[in-house]
Amino acid sequence: MQRLGSIDELPRGLRFVATVGVFDGVHRGHCRLLRAATSAARRLDAKTVVVTFDPHPDAVLRGRPPALLCDLDERLARLDRAGVDLTVVQPFDRAFSELSAEEFVDRLAGGRDLAALAMTSESGFGHRRAGTVATLEEAGRRRGFELVRVDPVSLGGARVSSSRIRELVGQGRFAEARRNLGRAHAVRGEVVHGDGRGRALGFPTANLAFEDPVALPSNGIYAVLASWGGPNPLDPARRELGVASLGVRPTFGPGDRVLEVYLLDFDELIYGERLRVSFVRRQRGERRFSGPPALIRQMGLDAERARTVLAHSGPLAASEQPC
Repeated sequence: MQRLGSIDELPRGLRFVATVGVFDGVHRGHCRLLRAATSAARRLDAKTVVVTFDPHPDAVLRGRPPALLCDLDERLARLDRAGVDLTVVQPFDRAFSELSAEEFVDRLAGGRDLAALAMTSESGFGHRRAGTVATLEEAGRRRGFELVRVDPVSLGGARVSSSRIRELVGQGRFAEARRNLGRAHAVRGEVVHGDGRGRALGFPTANLAFEDPVALPSNGIYAVLASWGGPNPLDPARRELGVASLGVRPTFGPGDRVLEVYLLDFDELIYGERLRVSFVRRQRGERRFSGPPALIRQMGLDAERARTVLAHSGPLAASEQPC
């Protein structure tokens, strides 16, 4: 898949089918839209182009992005896996946000052959999301491109959306989040130096730092799968089982909220690696212990329980439903 830095970099004369959106998480609803776009591109002898945005539009329009379901590298890897030919990572700033839908289509199609535009009935883009199915159907009739309408995906009476999945993750409803995503929810962060307390207790942990807000569940202990290295987040060089602690570590006095991962049967230094942590099951809430000995005993129990959980659910946890 080719990556471009702006819609203005799309080659002149390109015949293409486009779809536009943030695609945070590349969830099952996104996958239906991507399948429709790639199918239309084959039918129309065209390339499939996805226009996505970085930073997230909410970072500009609301001053802060939402808690993201995946970072840009994983988003691009998933779009590539879905069969997209070109992805435009359009810088999103105040000036771009003020483009009308008509102006956006002008820039997208200018000097090129826009064969079709794929979108759901709930999609919208351009200033104040004025580019709706109705307005773009009319634009397509005038400009000669087809509008491919895609029905949203619903599960259990609720529409699959990034905001819905964030809500499920926040509530610790991992099974439902999995059904909406098509995989276990995961976050990626850089392994950074901590205070060394885990190693002193006999459970060395990888402490994660995040560039942007990420979707995390409530504080507690979780059985997780961890991976890192490789050419992209979906093809890691290493995979390990682990148990993660998310919280403020109240036994030693409340501090900053931290996600730290103890990798079972692993004791190597991986500072600087981008660790991808998939949440498999919540084991318990965060607790304050009387002191290090009681905490150490519980950490041992947590590790063994995670080992048992992952032994029974590992293949399921690692499985994905690609687009």
